[in-house]
Amino acid sequence: MSKGYTHIIIGAGHNGLVCAIYLAKSGRKVLVLEASGEVGGAAVTREFAPGFKVSAAAHLLNAMPAELLRELELERHGLQFSALGMPTYALNESGAPIVFAAGAVEGVDAEDAAAFAAFQGQISRLARVVGHVLDMVPFRLSFRTWRERLDGLKLAWKIRALGARDMRELLRIAAMNAYDLLTENFRSSLLKGALGLDATLGAEHSARAPGTVLTLLYRWASQARAGAYGAAQPAGGMGAVTQAMARAAREAGVEIRTGARVKRILVEGDHARGVLLESGETIPAQSIISNADPKTTFLALLGPEYLDTDFVRRIDHFRSKGLVAKVHLALDAAPRFNGVDAAGLAGRLLVSPSLEYLELAFNPSKYREVPANPVLEITVPSIKDPSLAPAGKHVMSINVMFVPYELGADAAGARSQLLSNVLATLERYAPGLRDRITASEVLTPRDLEREFGMAGGHWHHGALAFDQFFVTRPVPGAAGYSTPMPGLYLCGAGSHPGGGVMGIAGRNAARKIIQEGN
Repeated sequence: MSKGYTHIIIGAGHNGLVCAIYLAKSGRKVLVLEASGEVGGAAVTREFAPGFKVSAAAHLLNAMPAELLRELELERHGLQFSALGMPTYALNESGAPIVFAAGAVEGVDAEDAAAFAAFQGQISRLARVVGHVLDMVPFRLSFRTWRERLDGLKLAWKIRALGARDMRELLRIAAMNAYDLLTENFRSSLLKGALGLDATLGAEHSARAPGTVLTLLYRWASQARAGAYGAAQPAGGMGAVTQAMARAAREAGVEIRTGARVKRILVEGDHARGVLLESGETIPAQSIISNADPKTTFLALLGPEYLDTDFVRRIDHFRSKGLVAKVHLALDAAPRFNGVDAAGLAGRLLVSPSLEYLELAFNPSKYREVPANPVLEITVPSIKDPSLAPAGKHVMSINVMFVPYELGADAAGARSQLLSNVLATLERYAPGLRDRITASEVLTPRDLEREFGMAGGHWHHGALAFDQFFVTRPVPGAAGYSTPMPGLYLCGAGSHPGGGVMGIAGRNAARKIIQEGN
């Protein structure tokens, strides 16, 4: 039996590692337990075909705050970038794409270019309020302590400081749907389709759903926090980020054990006091911090017998079924996309030509079917990082939107149909691509659940919506990283502010634990 740990963190994904680093630097003795054979969670690099390596799930670093990267000193611990500030290309099947770069848009008429500048200015101002919320430890609305009152006042001041015009606009659009907001601002179908994709990527709704402006603000806020890094591609894939975190953690004194699957959280005297591993080993600690998703944490690792019935019901109904699949392609040569030059292949490429296309791609998911014409977010990371593929060859990583967790009775047939539909769509934008493919891999949300242990295979461990955001994330009674079980905390994407390789949940959780003196 191992002894002497003040904190045990379940899961060595990026949030777990971030939390461990901050706790260790505050003098805590921290053990991180990871079920798989390597650290990283969904932010890992692995070989999916001989010689071809890819970021398995997350494929861009575009949400981690620049100051967090500096605080963790990840570059000192070996993190390098093969691309920074990557432009976004909204692909056009029959002509030149439009390009988002350096805060402007190219390829639209003067009216839409001016409208985009005005829209970006206002949305960026509103997103700064959301950015402030992302950094906050959610407070109780009862405002029982002076700290909670002060946090509430700070948030109120941030909103008031917007000024009357922007404050009114925030109130008007916050619960609005992205379809209506974009339609009232722009004429270009391609421009609206690209922005609509950003409002729904990783979400469980189409652009017409109320609240999708919130997810657009969330994405805009998190990307703004990345600063000069912008949309970045780590050299060696996303696994390079978590490997650098692991080195930083070990330097800070954290012990990391891989291949150590937690079976149960142990409770003594109504307090979480340790863990039981599947190997039979028990490890005591003063506090347990779970980087697993809320359903796994409460229903599988802790057990509903330790929780109030109403709380268990809320966790059981926490919406956490993913709607994004991954497709990886091994190519024997660089792809050629319509209107995109060789330099553009190093950017972020989108297939979402209109809001109507986006809506039609979403509809089949309501009936557990795959989209005939899918919405795609594409990167070709080997353009800037040749280490990911054999000489002269390339890898392509694709997020495929609106692929349901439940695929009906013939899941294998649906998977095959999904790949066929993705390739047919790509062929319209990159003629001849099929002939360059030597291997492929499809990961549906259910596959992501199985491979990375996140219930529902959801990027964010649970839907981002008003009823699952900030002071209600994941559910009332477990917001603010603490839980109904004393000594048990959350630090993963299912807690505030959500998913993406951001690290804020891990940092916020550590701050909460340190503030409480635990």
